[in-house]
Amino acid sequence: MYAPLRYFAGMPANRSYRAGGLMFTGIIESIGTIASITPKGGDVRLYVKTGKLDLADVKLGDSIAVNGICLTAVELPGDGFWADVSRETLARTAFAQLKIGSRVNLEKALTPTTRLGGHLVSGHVDGVGEIVKREENARAIQFTVRAPRELAKYIALKGSITVDGTSLTVNAVNGAEFELTIVPHTVQETIMADYRGGRLVNLEVDLLARYLERLLLGDKAADPAAGAGGITEAFLAENGFMKH
Repeated sequence: MYAPLRYFAGMPANRSYRAGGLMFTGIIESIGTIASITPKGGDVRLYVKTGKLDLADVKLGDSIAVNGICLTAVELPGDGFWADVSRETLARTAFAQLKIGSRVNLEKALTPTTRLGGHLVSGHVDGVGEIVKREENARAIQFTVRAPRELAKYIALKGSITVDGTSLTVNAVNGAEFELTIVPHTVQETIMADYRGGRLVNLEVDLLARYLERLLLGDKAADPAAGAGGITEAFLAENGFMKH
């Protein structure tokens, strides 16, 4: 899980290096605004105005997470950045619901000196979830989110999950649905204030859960069919992880 951080080993401490999309923290740095969505050669070129996000140390080719999607800055006009959005990203994320004027969560890729306030996030969306319910809970807001069935096995009570790039703690799990209790600060500093029932959100599950699933396959991970069904109860029983 921590291998990507070795990228920085031996680099001078007085220089600014970014992970090039290898890793984020899930702590949102700014709310940006979609300023342009331009179809280009079958995919899309996107312009994001970055608000209070400090772009002074961002260079062409650096990565910025937009609603949890790792995008590469290809132009830096000053008040934002241009990025290309591939067909793969368009197909696997909630990007299609964005329009000019949409607010988005922004985070720059981490550096060796970044405080890891959330959890390690790759910026690669695993699936699209749906906001099922929004309820007031004292000063906080409680959301119920429905994840795709194939992601349910990675979502654990009190575990971490990334929703539109925001690192959050799962407070309850019921099948493929999970609950989040969002404190006022997070509501203010992210786009979660905009969430209502029916809204689609980008989900990234905890990296540890994915690596653990692969590790449990052991030597069978080399079998071409191993990734198709993942870890099942039958697999666990067959390999001694469950008592009959």
